[in-house]
Amino acid sequence: MTPHNRYRRSGRTRFVGADRSRYGRRSAVGVPVVLGILAVLLAGCASIPDSGDVEPVKASPPGESQVRVYAVPPRDKAEPDEIVDGFLEAMTSDDPDFTMARKYLTKQAARNWQPEAGTTVLRAAPDPGGPKEPSGTDSTSLTYPLYGDRIADVDSSHAYEWLAPTKYNGRIRLVRQDSGGSEGKEWRIDSLPQGLVLGESDFQRNYRPVNKYYFASGENWLVADPVYIRQRIDPTTRMDPVTQAVKVLLDGPTSWLKPVVDSPFPAGTALQKGTTSLEFDDRNALKVPLNDKASKAGRPQCRRMAAQLLFTLRGLTATPVGQVELLADGSSLCVLSGDQAEEFAPDRTTGRPDNPYFLDDKGRLSLLEAAGDGAADRTPVIGPFGDGGVKLGAVAVARDEKHAAGVTDDARALYVSSILSDSELGDELVSSHGARAEDRLSAPSWDGRGDLWVADRDPAKPRLLWFEEGAGTPREVLVEGLGSARIEALRVSADGVRIALLLTEKGRTSLQIGRVERHGPAADPTVSVVQLRSAAPQMETVTAVSWAGPSRLVVVGKEKGGVQQVRYLQTDGSTSAAGVLPGLNQVTGIAAADDDRQPLVADSEDAGIVRLPTGANWQTLVKVGSSPVYPG
Repeated sequence: MTPHNRYRRSGRTRFVGADRSRYGRRSAVGVPVVLGILAVLLAGCASIPDSGDVEPVKASPPGESQVRVYAVPPRDKAEPDEIVDGFLEAMTSDDPDFTMARKYLTKQAARNWQPEAGTTVLRAAPDPGGPKEPSGTDSTSLTYPLYGDRIADVDSSHAYEWLAPTKYNGRIRLVRQDSGGSEGKEWRIDSLPQGLVLGESDFQRNYRPVNKYYFASGENWLVADPVYIRQRIDPTTRMDPVTQAVKVLLDGPTSWLKPVVDSPFPAGTALQKGTTSLEFDDRNALKVPLNDKASKAGRPQCRRMAAQLLFTLRGLTATPVGQVELLADGSSLCVLSGDQAEEFAPDRTTGRPDNPYFLDDKGRLSLLEAAGDGAADRTPVIGPFGDGGVKLGAVAVARDEKHAAGVTDDARALYVSSILSDSELGDELVSSHGARAEDRLSAPSWDGRGDLWVADRDPAKPRLLWFEEGAGTPREVLVEGLGSARIEALRVSADGVRIALLLTEKGRTSLQIGRVERHGPAADPTVSVVQLRSAAPQMETVTAVSWAGPSRLVVVGKEKGGVQQVRYLQTDGSTSAAGVLPGLNQVTGIAAADDDRQPLVADSEDAGIVRLPTGANWQTLVKVGSSPVYPG
């Protein structure tokens, strides 16, 4: 087995060895990173494959979360190339405090390097170029440029930010220094980028997404704040994933979400000193020891604190969290069960499974209920939206399923009507004066507060409009950074503090997520959308979008030079190969429920109204129809 390459054996688990050989220009050398079989056995992480071919790999293959990297110090008299390659490989390991990685550094650099400062994510593993010697006669230092395409950053608060791919400009400088032993002078790194620099596959192997939760400002429901934590033990804190999740929650919200959320944890609350592991008991209950700052919380406040923790931990366990108990200085503060936490849920649904709605060929709003064998029962709603009193072209059903908002088939007028009782169609809430249907009103959307949103696409007066509790005079919403782009479609999150916007500019439609801010008196607030950020950076154009959970979207669009696809994306722009869904042609609309156990529903020009049950392919429900929606 040649020692200078990574190796894997086909089987259930893959183990990773040494460094990369750049451009094939270097002969076999000593191993900077080696196979740690004994460590695997002690950790009990997996069985060792004993069959299959051995094959070299240059980086962690995408999706290989079980691959492990075990670092060892550089060999004596290691060449500069080996030092650089060995250090880059050691950064991809779970080595405690990156002890072995620091052995590639000078003592001063080892003290100054802060791997926890953040992570730079490149499309592929960082590729060091050839060394550049300084001018003059100095032969005791070398500088290696680091090449790669930078696609994302993860900051010190664990927030992921997608970046438009740019060339990465990092560098590593080596010096020759006296080792203090009989070996003489050794090459070591004395200047390097702060934080970690990882290829995308190594990042996905080492990190996992998790939602931490905070309360919408002044409200009693939770908002998801997506971050990334280590898959296994964090090298710098030595915390397991559960403890990491608790810590990042206690550290506070990410900077993007902070202006619109609150946390009831008393200032200075942290885990009890020395806590690095938290384990659920056989009832899937967890005790969380906090410092004495938490003891200031009264019982109602403590229940809200426990709800934040319980929802945060739900994403880390395969079974439902039974309960969370908070302790301060060893004394119990409060206990909250999973059922009790539902009063703080982000979606605050009616408690019954959601069924989708759609518009039939006569523009009537109907409820869809699966009837087996791919068929569906269609039940028109009660009232003018279901009896043909008005022909609709787009619709949104309120989350309490008592009312719906409908845009007429010519996109000129917006109405709200009860769908539970017969009533006359009231006055239009707003009308558009655009010359064409595509220049008039967009499909509407309800948030969890019961407020209604719609965009007027009239080129002469484009506006984002908001109706408090779905009634009254429309209020215009300022969208910061919109520029010359026009809002084509919108979807508001269940928590009401984020909005997904499809923006068209220069013939391209992109997906942006904005933060919804409310200022002024509660009786007459001013609403604005600020800090737009890309949520589908890989797609050249986006056709349709729907919220599919607290921080996930389902998106229909095309990558550059590609075909239309349906996929899941996180609101921070991150994605995974598992997010790609079965193909479907000519999709014009998509709908997902807040409950991910409910199937996706789509409008396909080829197949009609279709659904995607778990583990199956798309199934046609209705041959002729449009505008499938779940409440929201």
